[in-house]
This record gives sequence, C-alpha cells and structure tokens, in this order.
Amino acid sequence: MTVAQLLKLRRLSLWFLLPGLAGLIVSAMLSTYYLESLPKWPVPEETRTTPREIRGSIVYQTLAEDRTLSAMEYSSIGVFLIGLGLGLVYLNQFGGGARAGKAEEDKPEPVVAG
Repeated sequence: MTVAQLLKLRRLSLWFLLPGLAGLIVSAMLSTYYLESLPKWPVPEETRTTPREIRGSIVYQTLAEDRTLSAMEYSSIGVFLIGLGLGLVYLNQFGGGARAGKAEEDKPEPVVAG
C-alpha cells in the first residue's frame, strides 16, 4: 500500500471508531437514565410492559424505547468493530508488529567477558 492509501485507511478507521465509541457511551448513559427513571413493575396504562435488565435490575419500558436502545447498542457495537478491524488492517499494513519483531532479530548478541 502507498502512504496515501495508509493515511486514508487510518482516517477511515477513526471515522468508524470514534462514532462507535460515542454511541456506546450515549447508550450507556441512556441505560443509566432508564434504570433511574423507569418503573420496576409493569404499567399497562402507559404501555410499559417490555422488560429490560439493566445491571441486575428489571425495568419496564415501552416497545419504542426498547427498540431505540437496542438499535443504538447494536449499531454502535457494529460501527466500533468495523473501525477496530480497519485499524488492525492499518497496523498490519503499516508494519507495526513486523517492525517490533525485526528490531528484536537485529539486536546483536551481548558479549560476555570472561
């Protein structure tokens, strides 16, 4: 790969990693908010009958809230994993691991006086 292609790959990796990480943080914040604000028992009048376990506690939410949070969690994980994969390809192509191994091979043997 050329240097320009490596730079594009690095930039593309960051474009996936950062939004994925941000989505994971936002979904964790939303889960914490749900844990604090949603009822711990079903409320059929408000259509809060869909259970969700958050940190060992069960809260009841609407179907729309469940779909929103699930979609946010799964899409954030997917986007983050794509960025992670691209980052690993970048590191492999850039030769970070190969350079470390090569440096170990090139070291001269220590001379023992005696």
